[in-house]
Amino acid sequence: MTPMKKLQDFTGFSDKTDDAIFHMENDFGAHHYERIQVVVRHARGCWLTDDKGNKYLDCLAAYSAANPGHHHPAITGAVMDALNGHYASVLSNVVFTDPLGVFLSEAARFAPQMAPRFGNHGNKVLPKNGGVESVETAIKTMRYYGFKQKGIPDGKQEIIVFNNNFHGRTISVVSFSSSKKYKEGFGPLTPGFVSVEFGSIEAVKNAITPNTCGILVEPFQGEGGMIIPPKGFLAGLRQLCDENDLLLMADEIQVGMGRTGKKFCFEHENIVPDGVILGKALSGGLVPLSAFITNTKLMDMVFSKGSDGSTFGGYPLACVAGTASLKVFEEENLAEQSAQKGEILKKRIQEIADRSLHVKEVRGKGLFIGIEVKDGNAMDFCRKLLKLGLVVNDSHGHTIRISPPLVINEEEMDFLVDRLEKVLIE
Repeated sequence: MTPMKKLQDFTGFSDKTDDAIFHMENDFGAHHYERIQVVVRHARGCWLTDDKGNKYLDCLAAYSAANPGHHHPAITGAVMDALNGHYASVLSNVVFTDPLGVFLSEAARFAPQMAPRFGNHGNKVLPKNGGVESVETAIKTMRYYGFKQKGIPDGKQEIIVFNNNFHGRTISVVSFSSSKKYKEGFGPLTPGFVSVEFGSIEAVKNAITPNTCGILVEPFQGEGGMIIPPKGFLAGLRQLCDENDLLLMADEIQVGMGRTGKKFCFEHENIVPDGVILGKALSGGLVPLSAFITNTKLMDMVFSKGSDGSTFGGYPLACVAGTASLKVFEEENLAEQSAQKGEILKKRIQEIADRSLHVKEVRGKGLFIGIEVKDGNAMDFCRKLLKLGLVVNDSHGHTIRISPPLVINEEEMDFLVDRLEKVLIE
């Protein structure tokens, strides 16, 4: 099989050459990403195509944003209908829109009853744009709960987070990042966060003080190196929160929506958090959309008129995409697909690892798989894989991240495994 299939030319949005695009981004954009030298002109399903018709299997899915595949016809169709039907435009939040109402009701029912210890009041949803905005919403909720319910003096609230976390890049969020490059020179940083070892219940216990109001956790760290916590860790966090009257918030922006073989990653330990943060795949990867979902009692306690807002948060086009995406998730059994395909793919990758001199460990759940290499040079392997028609990236420098769209088929998995074998067994 040749490295990349040839199709007809794809000009995409413009007729600018690749070199022209490289120069435009270099001359007029911030240099805040390390990019690979490919200009994608067309994306469909699991494949990305350049202007020469060279095809690349997308094994990143935009960090889980494209879980249902690029330009899923049902989601794309719903968006096109909204644009053509003139009900997609952003409107002032002083009026009601039916896309928002429908999306909120569908998203609220999509999650199990959040914060069940507060009663079976149903869920409420606060929509935003990029995922980090909903992380900020969860932080607000924990802080306000500490102030209002626990009597912590305002400004003294503390939230426990975890080393090597990734929750976004606003000032408040980078303030508790372990990465120096995310925050150096951007001070003064936001106080009120205590970072401890991921996976250590003892470290969390030791960090709890009278001012602690909540715990923010990724149930499976993606950017931190594709790290799965020890069995019982999430259940332990749930118990600590119940015993100490803390709120447990699960950031499932990358690992939710079926990515790890369950609808939500926290379901692997049969727990329910007090709030869940979703993004990326929530709109099928077509428009920015994120959401914070919590118990109605908590949402009504924290947010009142004027205490929060967003011009584009929950605007009609995003809500149309979100509603369609939730429907696709259920109708196409994406979580089940991820579990079944992930089990097969991980086993095949492990067989390669057993014969490779380069691989230290393979770990993952569903279609969220990391291949840690011994020399910590994962990006070198990613560049080699690009030449063979795979788009992948490193996680924390030492791990090759494999997270294709959940609709990847058997032939595409064969293509993926064939390329991994060529690069990892030399």
